[in-house]
Amino acid sequence: MKKYIALVLAVLMMTCLFAACGKEPAKTDEKVWVVATDTVFRPFEFTDENGEFVGIDMDILAAIAKDQGFKYEVKSLGWDASIAACQAGQADGMIAGASIKQERIDSGWIFSDGYYNATQTLTVAADSDITGWDGLKGKTVAVKTGTASADYAESIKDKYGFTVNCYEDSPTMYQAVLSGTDAGCVEDTPVMKASIIDGNLALKVLDDTANEGMPYGFAIFDAKNQELVDMFNKGLANIKASGEYDQILEKYLGK
Repeated sequence: MKKYIALVLAVLMMTCLFAACGKEPAKTDEKVWVVATDTVFRPFEFTDENGEFVGIDMDILAAIAKDQGFKYEVKSLGWDASIAACQAGQADGMIAGASIKQERIDSGWIFSDGYYNATQTLTVAADSDITGWDGLKGKTVAVKTGTASADYAESIKDKYGFTVNCYEDSPTMYQAVLSGTDAGCVEDTPVMKASIIDGNLALKVLDDTANEGMPYGFAIFDAKNQELVDMFNKGLANIKASGEYDQILEKYLGK
């Protein structure tokens, strides 16, 4: 009986203490945001020799999370699977070099502010005699499904007389060009240049074929996750102001 009374008194004392201080017990269920990505998209997201997810997008996300004080978990799912996971509620957001396009917004994507403006260019085999779009008549060009690069190729294919072959990921697309299956591929310029250097690929970027480009954005697919986009935007502004953003770009792209 004495033990019971002592326990009741202890509970009452704790209740009074929290009431007096105007506080509640610390929460142990802090939100961990699940962020989907495609880690075969150098230099924005890829897996290093230690199996860690690294790249411009990964560093920007980490810096923003630290600035805004939120926790997150990255899941490497691939491009199409990342979109599907967000739409199914299995992931809260997506960062994978996703271009901010009106048709995506119209179909339910909710974007952050743009965090990098990327152009798309034509890449061919290193020993190819193709120097521009004019050399592609009657040939095929590789693109990655659902990307701004695919849209760019589709928009000019009739003008230059080539057809488009679609692939699920960048490495497979590059191999199609290296093997001669396709005469060239259209890819985001910084991604293509980084991939050529890192993979020692026998490919060359035709810089004169670049378009005007468009910004990449962090994306959600459910308005209930708007808080995550708001934090991303605030954090992005802060790391730009502090100079950390420029340091991240320099780390992967040089000066």
